[in-house]
Amino acid sequence: MDYIKLELNINPKKPWTEIIINDLAEIGFESFTEEDSKLQAYIPVNEFNKEEIDIIADRYKRESCEISFKKVVIPHQNWNETWESDFSPVEVDKKLIIYAPFHDINTSEYEHSVVIQPQMSFGTGHHQTTYLLSKAILDLDIKNKSVLDVGTGTGILGILAAKLGAKDIFGTDIETGACENAVENIERNEVTNFTVKEGDIDVVPEQEFDIIFANINKNVLKAHLPSYSVRSHKDGLLLLSGFFESDISELEEAAKKSKFNLHDSLTYETWAVMILKKL
Repeated sequence: MDYIKLELNINPKKPWTEIIINDLAEIGFESFTEEDSKLQAYIPVNEFNKEEIDIIADRYKRESCEISFKKVVIPHQNWNETWESDFSPVEVDKKLIIYAPFHDINTSEYEHSVVIQPQMSFGTGHHQTTYLLSKAILDLDIKNKSVLDVGTGTGILGILAAKLGAKDIFGTDIETGACENAVENIERNEVTNFTVKEGDIDVVPEQEFDIIFANINKNVLKAHLPSYSVRSHKDGLLLLSGFFESDISELEEAAKKSKFNLHDSLTYETWAVMILKKL
């Protein structure tokens, strides 16, 4: 799949950058980086709608915020090169190292290590939400637990769960390329109890899991909450991410309707993780 990189100049940057990221996430943008004072936002070509971007730009112009942007199409075949050039090892609390096969890493210095071949799949550990979820998972008792990883991307979270002793892991992703990449990374990490299936929440068996990970976007999470409830043991844990700290209250209220109570939350650079417990 081809992607579009939208390069945005936002003036002034604060507080508007965080607010505009939230708006872009609502219309399908999947990931964001900041480089050379510019915000870079990524979306599949078939989901890009210039009129929606113009509406956002006009809205904030009335608030004395100037937005200019440039669209760059990134062909599918260029993603591997893009990831490799940008992907440096990621360290989480000196307990976990996430690295690529082309890195020279002494993994004995860390309690845990995950090797990820970076491709177009979301989830190398660089994004704040993947980092936060990895941090939260490291503090969980996962040994002999069943795990569901919704929106698995590269498979990084499920692989980490396996290395922490999970009994079995089931992962899903709506992207064919992500599923293929996850399977490759599962094999690369010599994990044998992690199954990946292409599709949305409807492809997940209606069994009860001990722990569910879901790193998607706020609207999808809210729509999925009843399905997570059906697939969660009593006292089971649900870890949600892919949204901003400012969205926690809204998601907490939605989760209560599906019999989840907020147990804890973590934040990092305005992004958030919620740890919920099934009643």
